[in-house]
Amino acid sequence: MAQLKKIFAEAGGSEIAEAALVIPIFFMLMLGIYWFGRAFNTYATINHAAREGARVAVAQTCAACGNAQPSLTTIGNQVAASLKASSLDPSQATNAGEPATRAACGGGTTSCTTPTGVGEPQICVYYNVQLKPPLIILPQNSGGPACGVSVQFQYPYQFAFPYTSLNMQKIMLNAGVQMRGEY
Repeated sequence: MAQLKKIFAEAGGSEIAEAALVIPIFFMLMLGIYWFGRAFNTYATINHAAREGARVAVAQTCAACGNAQPSLTTIGNQVAASLKASSLDPSQATNAGEPATRAACGGGTTSCTTPTGVGEPQICVYYNVQLKPPLIILPQNSGGPACGVSVQFQYPYQFAFPYTSLNMQKIMLNAGVQMRGEY
């Protein structure tokens, strides 16, 4: 007991003052790691949802049905299901503000189409689009640019990082996936 009194008497409160300065900084650092990790998780989730939507869009239907393109509702439902699986609200997905038209395969342009159902994510789907070369590496003598589908949208993320300029700051995370058609 006497040793304990001696330790506290010699400290003079300097450790308490140092802890009072370091502990808030430590907790702010931990909160920052948490919220930026959560933002990265949301970004990965929305890219996964866009990839699932593009996968559905390029998949062939039955040969007896004429291999028709899947409907926008089917693509939107797949994106919504992927977002719901990670507890994200599909109704917050909005059009990414992409250009209304893009270069189509075989010349011309293709337009952005969006599902029109209530509660469906507002995604932008381009059919028969010419894929950008850096994303798809073409084999030698392949005969031209790759054709496929592009699915794009934005999803809001809001930080809750008190006592900083990021508190309640909303950023828009972009998801965009291109996938070559399965023909």
